Amino acid sequence: MKKRNKIFLGIIIILGIMQLFGPTKNIGSEDDLATFINETQPSAEVQVLLKNSCYDCHSSKTEYAWYNNITPINYWVNHHIEEGKEELNFSEWGTYSIKKKKHKMKEISEEVEEKHMPISSYLIMHGDADLSDAEIKLIEDWAKAYSD
Repeated sequence: MKKRNKIFLGIIIILGIMQLFGPTKNIGSEDDLATFINETQPSAEVQVLLKNSCYDCHSSKTEYAWYNNITPINYWVNHHIEEGKEELNFSEWGTYSIKKKKHKMKEISEEVEEKHMPISSYLIMHGDADLSDAEIKLIEDWAKAYSD
């Protein structure tokens, strides 16, 4: 066997073994979001927008796409989820102080208005998460009403 073929075979074997391992998945329950929804009272339309554009990275309930079963992609996705939850975790809303809640809602409004959220790498595979100007306005108005 030529050296190039051995290297290729070695890479294939390593990639195959890597598929046996992966990060812990972010699998929570819809119930984890109840406090947030009950307290902030988003309209049905805003709830759909939050589910499509925010919850995967900012709650304990991620709906994983097929590509999350591929290592090392799943580690990259998991890293984004962990970063998102560090910044804002809707599932932990009940643990936030009133001051922090108001601040987070103000940040939601600003991040969406400035089109920093959802992040562009998420939008590549989640086209339904891309917010129109009208949808951005809905989220802004809802978030501002809570933070005022």
